[in-house]
Amino acid sequence: MSTERRAPLDRRRVADTALRLLNEVGLDGLTLRAIARELDVKAPALYWHFEDKQALLDEMATEMFRRMIAGTPLDPADTWRERLLRTNRALRTCLLGYRDGARVFSGSRFTGTVHAEQMEENLRLLTATGLTLAQAVRAATTAYLFTLGFVIEEQGVEPVPGRRREGFDVAERARALAAYPLTAAAGAEIFSDYEQHFEESLDLVISGIAAAHGLD
Repeated sequence: MSTERRAPLDRRRVADTALRLLNEVGLDGLTLRAIARELDVKAPALYWHFEDKQALLDEMATEMFRRMIAGTPLDPADTWRERLLRTNRALRTCLLGYRDGARVFSGSRFTGTVHAEQMEENLRLLTATGLTLAQAVRAATTAYLFTLGFVIEEQGVEPVPGRRREGFDVAERARALAAYPLTAAAGAEIFSDYEQHFEESLDLVISGIAAAHGLD
């Protein structure tokens, strides 16, 4: 009989295992039963920690955010523009690190206060420019929702970086839409060079915030 002791089963260990398995099977294939099998426990054991799959997704999103902020320290010298750029670039990188990462994050709630320090600092920077708290929240949320939506679409085309889903070949799309030349040509802008697309679009969002509120 093996005398090796396994690590105790807790929320963090389950979330770690779920995130690792997510990259193999994707969100649709991620079940509590599959996670239990990976942990070598019976599925009911997971219900001591998570009442349903959404509760697990909440913990996974929290762990993703925890890892993100550990690798992206805040810079007190940031301007409000630099902070929105820094945090949203970091968010995109984080989400792309997991298959269906943006879908896991979308609609999930944090299970603790791990997000509070970054949120507090971001709102402090924005309100220091003269924005009301409501305006600061709208500005930060707009940039965040843009990033989340962008990555959902990006991962819808490339579930794994460099591996494009069938039906998203730009040349084939252009041929199919030859009667609509502008729409056909737009495919190269929509479905290629996501890095540049993201940077240019995020700049548009931030410039729009500045223009709406007369910020530098």
